[in-house]
Amino acid sequence: MPPPPHEAWTFLPVGYLLTVAIELPILLIGLSARHPLRDRLVAGLWLTACTYPVVVLVLPYVIWAPLGRPAYLAVAETFAPAAECSLFWVAYGSRTERFRWGMFRDFIAIVGANLASFLFGEYLL
Repeated sequence: MPPPPHEAWTFLPVGYLLTVAIELPILLIGLSARHPLRDRLVAGLWLTACTYPVVVLVLPYVIWAPLGRPAYLAVAETFAPAAECSLFWVAYGSRTERFRWGMFRDFIAIVGANLASFLFGEYLL
């Protein structure tokens, strides 16, 4: 069963900061050079801020409770990088660069950062 809602709310700020601590360095290094350092920092904070509440406060009760933890992990760990790549594309992709190597590299960095934070979280459990 997912954690009680009050525990999820208590964990939210701690988990967010831990996730950013893991993902931000990966994004700083992995995002393509066309993004200034400021944009990389913003992306590292903003992307997680958009998806983390859904992963912690919504999906456990919509997916985990009725279908179990494996289903929750599959949905959450697909949702987060897909949503973050989509948000990044809308915010930083230009019409001429959306399908070039730079944007593909950005997507790889975002997926890699999410994978790293997931693996770290699983290691802690």
